[in-house]
Amino acid sequence: MKKRTAILVDGGFFLKRYRSINRVKNLDPVRTANDLWEMCLKHLTQAKSETFDLYRIFYYDCLPYDKKQHNPVSGKSIDFSKTDQYKFQLDFLEELKKKRKIALRLGVLEDRRRWIIRPSITKELLTKKLIIEDLTEDDVQFDLSQKRVDIKIGLDIASMSLKHQVDQIILVSGDSDFIPASKLARREGIDFILDPMWNPIKPHLFEHIDGMVSKIKRPTT
Repeated sequence: MKKRTAILVDGGFFLKRYRSINRVKNLDPVRTANDLWEMCLKHLTQAKSETFDLYRIFYYDCLPYDKKQHNPVSGKSIDFSKTDQYKFQLDFLEELKKKRKIALRLGVLEDRRRWIIRPSITKELLTKKLIIEDLTEDDVQFDLSQKRVDIKIGLDIASMSLKHQVDQIILVSGDSDFIPASKLARREGIDFILDPMWNPIKPHLFEHIDGMVSKIKRPTT
């Protein structure tokens, strides 16, 4: 009898790692969706003595921000609904909808109504490699925060585990917020696997999972 596997993908984490691995800033929505799909299907090929059937792929993310704001450095008005990132995100989600057995779980973006200096630039300011007068419009970003995404991941893990809808859960993420949900799943006899997409994880996370494996191509050094 085939074991049922559910694959849960933290969308924000996936896209960040995917960009880093492929070393590209502007992604193609069709290729990105196909690569995500193929990465997930590779998880069904495991030990030779066991066979796995895909229950469903759950993709967690938010719709892109679509309002207008003024950059505090340049004073320019930015319509986020006209940006390349906005178009990519919408097109990418539409491509995922076309894939078989993919369910979208969308949270919301919280508008914190402020601009922040990018972390790398903040470090240079603190070490006095830069001064405030050196800042450019690209050195700041509008502060947005995902809401309800982690909750949706946790609820889905709990629901599938308690109802015994699956035998195995594979989580594509690099966050430690999944620990309470993974503990529940393992207590219910679910095989819980983490895919960090080759990103190093903290040693203490190993005690809360049943294994770790990355199925996307390994980054080149």
